[in-house]
Amino acid sequence: MKLFEDFKIKFEKPDWSRNPELGLIDTILELHPHLIALLSEDITLGQKPSVFGRKDTPSVEQIVRAAIYKEFKGLDYRQLEYHQTDSRICALFIKIDELRPYSFQMYQNHISKITPENLQKLMLGLNKLAIEAGIEDLKSIRQDSTVVEANIHHPTNNSLLWDCIKEAYRLLGHLKEELDGINYRDYTVQAKKTYFKINNTKGDKRKDLFLNQLTLFVKTINQVSNVIKKKLDSSIKAMGLILALEHHIKVMELVYDMAYTKEIKGEKVPNEEKIFSIYEQHTDIIVKGSREVQFGHKIDLISGKSNLILHCDVLRGNPSDSKLFAPALDSVIEDYGKVPRDYATDGGYASLANQSHAMEKGVVNIVFNKIVGSLQNLASSKNMETRLKKWRSGAEAIISNIKRGFNLVRCTWKGWEHFVAKVIWSIIAYNIRVMTAHIVKLV
Repeated sequence: MKLFEDFKIKFEKPDWSRNPELGLIDTILELHPHLIALLSEDITLGQKPSVFGRKDTPSVEQIVRAAIYKEFKGLDYRQLEYHQTDSRICALFIKIDELRPYSFQMYQNHISKITPENLQKLMLGLNKLAIEAGIEDLKSIRQDSTVVEANIHHPTNNSLLWDCIKEAYRLLGHLKEELDGINYRDYTVQAKKTYFKINNTKGDKRKDLFLNQLTLFVKTINQVSNVIKKKLDSSIKAMGLILALEHHIKVMELVYDMAYTKEIKGEKVPNEEKIFSIYEQHTDIIVKGSREVQFGHKIDLISGKSNLILHCDVLRGNPSDSKLFAPALDSVIEDYGKVPRDYATDGGYASLANQSHAMEKGVVNIVFNKIVGSLQNLASSKNMETRLKKWRSGAEAIISNIKRGFNLVRCTWKGWEHFVAKVIWSIIAYNIRVMTAHIVKLV
């Protein structure tokens, strides 16, 4: 096969032999430029092509290669900029002139525009190449879920109140630098003192301190509202700050209602009505059995015998695993056009409805790690059932490899869209590493 032949030639060169993963993806991108074209529309969004002047903007291919290199090496954007001149293999892979590297702002601006939807297409395209190369046969799949934490501190009503006040005056301070004639009263000193007092107080006195903090909180909202209502000539930057303050007031009102309901009235607030961070407002609370509560998003994964991740879904809320079974199976069949023979999952996915759905789709062996009540695993033999149960446990190792090998224990990218994009980028990098491991054995 041409992929094997071209990779073998490249693998024999010293620069690529020490970085086989980069050698493989370089070969794939050269043989299949349509994979780069999948991300072209996102990267060039808002740009007007020009045939004049010096070409100081990297090409779509260079952006895609830079993003892949960044994920493989676990770099941030500043480190990526440094690697361009420090690493020979980096310059070779990204196809840049070592004497004219691009800035980290340039890379961040372009890579951050790539949408999760098109990244899913890239992941699917790479997986189909692996299937064509005989790395994966889709006969057996296993499913498991994990949680990727959002980049927030542990949320409490006290910390959320303080974060809101602090952020309000931060924005007001920037606005004052842009516009003359803005005056407001700053309550951050009193609020900070009350914040620390609440942290170190228990019992009935804590309620009184919360009342004091909520009073300062309302005063802060009033200060922000008074500034916004003033009719002042504004620059573009000032208008952006005013819009940010208008949005921040809405967030403050949500936090106020949540804190007042819990701390003053003593009533519970449903999780779906809570906000866990004013900076990463998409964050969900995830509770899995008796385990420690986590704040982030649940990730549902399906892998095959090759250990490639065939399906990835980043979820909102905290849906039960049993609700994820049927949509994931349907997605795999639709994406790859093949029904798996064996399906092994954790006990959380077990239900008669899920078993019936898999049977209707044509799955032969359906094995849940744990079964309850009248539910029985369907397998061609007891030996097959045991083997699939043992094989399913390997999903834990795959999850560990992705999270610890590609910086996915905690996602530091900001916003929901970027959170999902980071997850998929990490899985693409992981899949390339798995593909490389299989192909190197054959070279």
